[in-house]
Amino acid sequence: MTTRRLTTAQALVTFLTRQYTERDGRRRRLIAATWGIFGHGNVAGIGQALLESGTGPRAAMPYHQGRNEQAMVHAAVGYARQSRRLSAHAVTTSIGPGATNLVTGAALATVNRLPVLLLPGDVFATRPADPVLQQLEVPYAGDMSVNDTLRPVSRYFDRVTRPEALMPTALQAMRVLADPAETGAVTLALPQDVQAEAYDWPEDFFAERVWQVGRARPDRHALAGAVHALSTARRPLVVAGGGVHHSEAEDALRAFAEATGVPVASTQAGKGSLPYDHPCDVGGIGHTGTATADDLARTADLVIGVGTRWSDFTTASSTLFQNPGVRFLNVNVTSFDAHKMAGTSLVADARAALGELTAALGDGFRVPSSYESEYGAARERWERRVDAAYEADGPNARPTQSQVLGALDSLVTGDDIVINAAGSLPGDLHKLWRTRSADQYHVEYGYSCMGYEIPAAIGVAMAAPGRPVWALVGDGTYLMNPTEIVTAVQENVPIKLVIIQNHGYASIGGLSESVGAERFGTAYRHRAEDGTYTGAPLPVDLAANAAALGLRVIRARTVGDLGEALAEARWSDVPTGVYVETETADTVSGPPPAQAWWDVPVAATATRPSAVKAREEYERQIAARRRYL
Repeated sequence: MTTRRLTTAQALVTFLTRQYTERDGRRRRLIAATWGIFGHGNVAGIGQALLESGTGPRAAMPYHQGRNEQAMVHAAVGYARQSRRLSAHAVTTSIGPGATNLVTGAALATVNRLPVLLLPGDVFATRPADPVLQQLEVPYAGDMSVNDTLRPVSRYFDRVTRPEALMPTALQAMRVLADPAETGAVTLALPQDVQAEAYDWPEDFFAERVWQVGRARPDRHALAGAVHALSTARRPLVVAGGGVHHSEAEDALRAFAEATGVPVASTQAGKGSLPYDHPCDVGGIGHTGTATADDLARTADLVIGVGTRWSDFTTASSTLFQNPGVRFLNVNVTSFDAHKMAGTSLVADARAALGELTAALGDGFRVPSSYESEYGAARERWERRVDAAYEADGPNARPTQSQVLGALDSLVTGDDIVINAAGSLPGDLHKLWRTRSADQYHVEYGYSCMGYEIPAAIGVAMAAPGRPVWALVGDGTYLMNPTEIVTAVQENVPIKLVIIQNHGYASIGGLSESVGAERFGTAYRHRAEDGTYTGAPLPVDLAANAAALGLRVIRARTVGDLGEALAEARWSDVPTGVYVETETADTVSGPPPAQAWWDVPVAATATRPSAVKAREEYERQIAARRRYL
C-alpha cells in the first residue's frame, strides 16, 4: 500500500482539499477555505499545514485571516448559507479562549442547520506536563478540556488523540457537513502535539471524494395522504421556511402556488421564497409577520409547512393557528422537523416533494376564487401600509428606521443582498422588506445573534462576488462585533455597512416596556441623579470608530442625505459605511405594530403598576395558546 508521510495537520488539510459535494450534476468544493487565528495551540500544526498548502490565490487551501474567533464562524456561516449549504468553510483557533470563543458561532450554525467545520487546538494528548497553559483541570475527568463546551452545540464532535484516528473521524465529519438532514457545526478538537506528529498515511485517504447531496423523494403513501389533505381543504396556507432556499425549491413552490392558488407566507429564513409582488405571496408570518399572513393563519384549515422548524415566532407561541379543525402538513428533509405540530409528514427534499405534490394534484384542486380575492385584497391593503411606513416627511427630515429601509428599498435590485440578525430591524424587515430575488433576504433569526451581520456579509460576498452586499446594524449590534471591518478592508471585500444609531437596545427597550420592566437597562445614556440610565445620550461616535478601523464612512443626517449616501455606497468598490441617526432616540417608530403575540413571561407578582397591567394582558394572551395534537 502506498503511503505518504505527513503530520496530522498536513494530512487533514490535504484531505479537506479533496472533498466535494454534488447535487443535480453540479460539483463544488465542500471546504472551500479556512479561517484562522493562530496561537500556541495551532500555529505549528494547522498553521504550518496551511502554509505548506500554498499561499495566495493558487493555494490548495485558501486562508482568510480573522480578528475574532466567533466572527470567523459567522463569516463561514454566511458563506455556507449563500452557497445553499453545498460548500462550507473551516475555522481554526488555538486552545483556551480561542476555542471557547467558537461556542456562540457554533450554536448559531447548528440552530440554523448550516454547515461549518471547527478545528480548535487542544491540550497535549501525551500529557508531558500537567497542567499546561490554558488547561482546564477537572478533578473527576482527566480527558476533559474547554473544548468540551462545544459538544452540545455541535452536530458531530471528536477529539483526535492519535494521528490514525483522524481517518474515520474526518470521514464522519464530511458525512455530517454534506447531509442536509444532519448538518450544523462539526468540531474536531486537535491536541497540539498530535497536530505536529508525523504518520504514514495511506494514499487512498487523499483520493477525491464526492459526497452526493441527493433529493430524497416522498413516500408514496405519505404523498397520497398529502393529496387527500389538500383536496379537502378550503383555506390552505403554505408557510415557507429556510428549507425552500436550501433545496433551491423556489421554482417548484411557485409552480405549486400558481397551480393551486394557495397563498404563501414565509418565516424569516424563508422570506423571498416567492418575490414580494407575486400574487400568492402574503408576506412574513408570525409575531413579526404581516396582517395579511397572520389573519389567513388564524382561519386556515390546512397549514403546509415547507422546510420550517416551527419556531415560536412563526407560530406566535402556539396562538396563531386558531381554526378548531386546523391540520398540518409538513414537508421537510429532517424527520425531526417534519413530525412537529402533529402534522402529516412528507420527509423529503422540498423541491422533490413540491414537484410530486403538484403533479399528483393535477387539475383536480384549486382554492375557491373567493379565497384568492380575499387574500389579494389584503395584500394590497398591506402594501399601502408599507408605503406609509416608508414615506418621509421631506428631504430635510431626520429619517425613522423604517424610512431608512424605504430609502434602501428604492435603490436596490434583485442583485443586492441584505443581511441582518438582531434588534428591532428583523421585525421591521420581515414586515416591510420587498424581496426581489430568492437570496436577497438574509436575516439570521434562528439564533438572532448580535454581531453576526458584519462578518456574515464578508462570507456572503465571498460566495457571491460582484453583488452588492448590505449589512444592516443598530448601535447595539455594532458595538458587539465591529472587528471584521478590518478583515473586509484587508481583503478589500466591498461590503456596504449601514449603521443606525438609536442610542440603545431599542428592540429590547420596547419589549421591556410591554412586559412591565419599563425599559430598564436598555438605553445608551449617562446616569441621571437617581442612578438610572436616563441622562444625556452617550457621546459615542460610531462613524469615527468605523473609520478608524479602515472603513470609508459617509454620514447622513437627513432623508435626502441618506438617499445620496446609500447610492454612493452601493457603487463603491471598497468597504463603505453609511451612518445615520434615526429620528427617535428611545422608540422604534414607523412600521405597523406586531400582528401576532409572542410569549415572554411577565412577573406573576409585582408592586409597580406597569408590571401589574402587563401581567393582566399576559394572562389574556396565554388563554389562546394551543397544543396541536
